[in-house]
Amino acid sequence: MSQEAGRRPVGAGETVAANRAWWDAEAEDYHAEHGAFLDDAGFVWGPEGWTEDELDLLGVTPDHTVVEIGAGAAQCSRWLARHRGARVVASDLSGGMLATSRRIDAGRADGTAPVPLLQCDGTRLPLADASVDRVFTAYGVVPFVADSEAVLREAARVLRPGGRFVFSTSHPVRWAFPDVPGPEGLTATTSYFDRTPYVESAAGVPTYVEHHRTLGDLVRQVVAAGMTLVDLVEPEWPERNRQSWGGWSPLRGRLLPGTAILVCERP
Repeated sequence: MSQEAGRRPVGAGETVAANRAWWDAEAEDYHAEHGAFLDDAGFVWGPEGWTEDELDLLGVTPDHTVVEIGAGAAQCSRWLARHRGARVVASDLSGGMLATSRRIDAGRADGTAPVPLLQCDGTRLPLADASVDRVFTAYGVVPFVADSEAVLREAARVLRPGGRFVFSTSHPVRWAFPDVPGPEGLTATTSYFDRTPYVESAAGVPTYVEHHRTLGDLVRQVVAAGMTLVDLVEPEWPERNRQSWGGWSPLRGRLLPGTAILVCERP
C-alpha cells in the first residue's frame, strides 16, 4: 500500500477518522516511547519539559471541577487529582489512548483512584453549559481538528464565568521549518502563512492529519469564542532538558519557540 506525506486540503470528517484510528493504533507505542518523559502521573506542558507545578497556569484548587480534552493517557489529569485535589475528568477521541490510561491506573499501587474517563470529540463535549471551572489540553485536540475555533467555543460554553481554558500546541512558527532536530531544521523552507494541513495517507486515504494556524489566528479564535486572552507563554528550552522529541531539540529550542501556551478566561 502506497504511503504518502505532504501538505494538502482535507476535510473535518477525514481528519476525525484519520486521527482516531492513528491514535488508537499508536497508543501503546506512544506511551512506551514517551511515558518516562511525561510521567504516568505528571503534568508536562510540552517537549521543553516545563510542568504545571512550575508554571501554575491553571490555578487549580481542591474545590474546582476540571475537564481535560485530548487527554491521551490522562497523565495530566492524574497529577491534578493527586496534587491539587480537584475533581477531574479526562476525555479523548481515541479509545486506544483511554485504554492505556485504564492500564496505567490498574497498575498503580499507591491507592489512588482511577481517573474518570470520557470518550468524545473535543469539538462536541457532552457537558452542560457553565458546569466546570477549568478546561485544558496539553498538545491535544487543537492541532488535530479541522475547526479549532469550535474547540474554543465548546470550552467557553462549559466553563463557569471566571473559568479558565489553557491549551498548549506546537508553536505556529514551527510550520515554516523542517520538522527535524538538527541544523537542517533551522532554515525556513515553507511560508508561515500557508494554512494547508499536513497529511499522511495510505492509498490516498488520510491516516494522520495536523492543521496549522498562525499565532494571530489562534488569538482571534480566543476572542471569537468570547474569552479573554490572559497570557501567551512561549517557554524557552531549559538547560536541564537534553532530550530531543521528534523535531524539537536543545539546538532548535535555544533559537526557536517550540510551544505556545494560551491562557484564556471566560468573563
